[in-house]
Parts: sequence; structure tokens; C-alpha cells
Amino acid sequence: MNLIDNKFFLPKKLLNNRITYFIVLLLILFNFTSCKKKTGVDNRLVYWSSNNIYEIEFAKYVVGEWNKNHPDLPPIKYQPVPEGESSEEIILAAVVGKTTPDIYSNIWQGDVEAYAQAGVLIPLDTLKGFNDFIYQRSDSSVVDEVRSSDGHIYQVPWKINPVMMMYNKKIISNLGLKDAPRTYDEYFKSAKLFQRDANGDGYVDRWIGFSAIKTSWWQRFFDFYPLYLAASNGAPLIKNNKVVFNNKYAIGVFTFLRELYAKNYFPKERLSNRQDVFLSSVIATRFTGPWEIEHANKFKPKGFKFSFSSMPVPDGHKGPVYTYGDPKNIVIFNTSKNPQLAWDFIKFFVSKKNDFKFLKLTSQLPRRKNIERDSLFLEYFNKHPKMKIFAKQSKYIRGTDVSPVLKEVFDMISQEYEASVIYGTKTPEQAINDAAKSVSLLLYNQGK
Repeated sequence: MNLIDNKFFLPKKLLNNRITYFIVLLLILFNFTSCKKKTGVDNRLVYWSSNNIYEIEFAKYVVGEWNKNHPDLPPIKYQPVPEGESSEEIILAAVVGKTTPDIYSNIWQGDVEAYAQAGVLIPLDTLKGFNDFIYQRSDSSVVDEVRSSDGHIYQVPWKINPVMMMYNKKIISNLGLKDAPRTYDEYFKSAKLFQRDANGDGYVDRWIGFSAIKTSWWQRFFDFYPLYLAASNGAPLIKNNKVVFNNKYAIGVFTFLRELYAKNYFPKERLSNRQDVFLSSVIATRFTGPWEIEHANKFKPKGFKFSFSSMPVPDGHKGPVYTYGDPKNIVIFNTSKNPQLAWDFIKFFVSKKNDFKFLKLTSQLPRRKNIERDSLFLEYFNKHPKMKIFAKQSKYIRGTDVSPVLKEVFDMISQEYEASVIYGTKTPEQAINDAAKSVSLLLYNQGK
């Protein structure tokens, strides 16, 4: 008998090839051993958060308030997700070993479809009060984005960290610009003006920007993917299990980034080994999220000023500029003893009052519609103008497409990105076409 394929365990298609069967089997064995030691009945619901120190503080506060206000109900037992190589691997191991918490609040949106198809999540739209709640919290476009291929919704949209362009205000001003470059052409012109050999050793050491040349699938969330969403007005990569990114927008993004590297406007060296290259004015812009605000304010040199702008778009672009929102959401696992009670807690967890508390504690945006105009949040955004920029951008973000193999999709795009954008061994047209063929084959085989 193949334990991985047995219905008691996680279906084989959900196991990422980065985790070996050997490790999984050890985890299962460990779980069986642990289960033998348990005695008695524990009716508490278990909630896991991320290991972010600010989210831990928030989680402790909310759980404390809930338990205090509901003494007649089984209490919520809270802990951060256990330590491991990554939270994704810990959750996968917990799913395999049937040791998942009732509630988990830091799941990457792109992972949800795989878990939904594996049958390990509770369809939230079957719980009392969910449908009314979700449309009060979220725009219909967000609801459609998180709806699974079977028509059910397995996740609550919770928080976002939109990727935008951070820029050095002094450098941009010295280049004769009133604002950050907004189009590819403006970006190229700025890059040409700023590029130089500052120390006179014969090598360029000042660049307009920087993006890690790693082929890691998630690295594309900070270059290709937000630029693709910006260029295409938020178009998907995959729709109805079909590739739809073999288009002028993806080719245009590859072409844009390829030229930045080819003309040495972006360095191919690993600047991550240096001191902060943005705060030391080695680069003038970077594609990043709101987490940079606290870091920059803490370590910036005297007189250093920065701000944020939308991602660069093709010349002639019309309409709003979309970007990747980096959404993390909340799920209930099917091991939950009381899914309805878990849902009632989640409603409290993401109430407007608690969303405001979360924003103040973590400097992360709740994914709540019209947050930039909500009277409860206005005072905060007026006191934190840089966060207000992200709040305005939050109207125009996308998460990820519905597919159980998104990591593999981005991995295939990354392989072609390296060949075309970094090393120039393929044209952008050829690279995007090859990526589309590889992903189409992946989706075909996955659908069998």
C-alpha cells in the first residue's frame, strides 16, 4: 500500500517535489507516536498565526479578547506556526499528519486551491453567515478571485502588502524629474541619466534599480508578475486551467527587463551582499512593499527622503495601474472540531475594529474594500502618508490565479526569465512561448 496515496493521507499531487517522501513518512510516524500519548478530551479550538512578532502580538490580543468575552464557549488556544524550514512546509507536514490547527491565518493565496482539491479545507460558504459577511468585507472582484474551481470559497481575504516602486526623491529630483518615472520610456531615460562610475575604477557602480537574479519561483513576485499585472490591467496568467499569458504584455515585460540588464541599468551582480543599496544611493529605485517603510525610516542617512509610486507601465498605457498584492488569507482545516465556532471567531478576528488594530500594530493593510476612505482609518493614513499610498493602491491589486500548481507555473516562468532577461540566450517572444508550452503541458498532465 502506498501511504501517500491512501485516502487517509494527503493526495500525492499535493506533495511538492521539494519535500521527499522520506521526510513525510518520518513526520507521519512521529505523529502516530504522539497521538498515542494523548489522553482525555480537549474541546479547545487551535489557532496558528505566522511567526511575525507584530502578528503574534496582535493574535494574542484578539484571542485574549475573544476568550474573555465568551467564557461560555470552548476557548481558543493560540500559538505561532511551529518553527521549520518554512511555514508552507510545516503546514504541509501538519496536513499529512492530521495535526493541522482549526484555524490558520497566514496561508499564501496561491496554496489554497491545492489544499481545497485535496479536501483538507472547510468550504466557508457552507457556514452560517459567511456569504453575507464576505460581500460586506470584499468587492465582488476579490470574491471571484478567491473562489475555487469547484465554486466554493475556502479562504477569507485578510491582509495585503502591495508591491510598488520605492524611489529616492533627491536622485529623481536631481535628474530633472518632478516625480518618479511612470512609463518604460521614462524609466529608461532616468536610468541612462543616473548610470555612472562613481569611484572611477572603470566599472558602472550606480544603477536605476535592482532585482535579484535568482531563479526562485517567488522572486518573480518582485519583478515579472507585478510588472505584468501593471501592463495588462490586472490580467491573469491562467484562466479556466488554460495558459493566457502568451501575450504582448508578458513579452513586453520580458523585453523591458532584458534591456535594463543588457544596458547595465540593472546590475547582474548580487548586491544583496552589500549594505542597503537603496539607502546608500547605489540604486535609485526598487520594487518592494510597505514593510520597507519602517526599515528605511530606522536606517536612512540624515536628509534621505523616499516615497512610493506605481509600477512602470508600457508607453501609452491607459487605465489604473495594477500590481501584485501579496495576499495572505485565513482558512479552517477539516480537522476542526467545530467549524462554525471557528468561523465565528474569524469574523471577530477580522472585524473593522480588529483590522484597525492590526494595521496600527503591523503596518500591513487589511484587505478590506474602500479602506482608504473609511472614516475609522483616515486619521491613521493622514499620520502615515506613505501607508496611504499603499491604501490607494489596494483598490488595484491582484492576488494569484486559481490553480493547484502555481509554484510550478512560476518556476517555469522563472527558468525562461533567466534565459531571456538575464542571459539573453532567448528572445522575449521565444521565452514566453516556451514558458507557455511548458505550463500548458503541466496543466494538461495535472488535469488528468
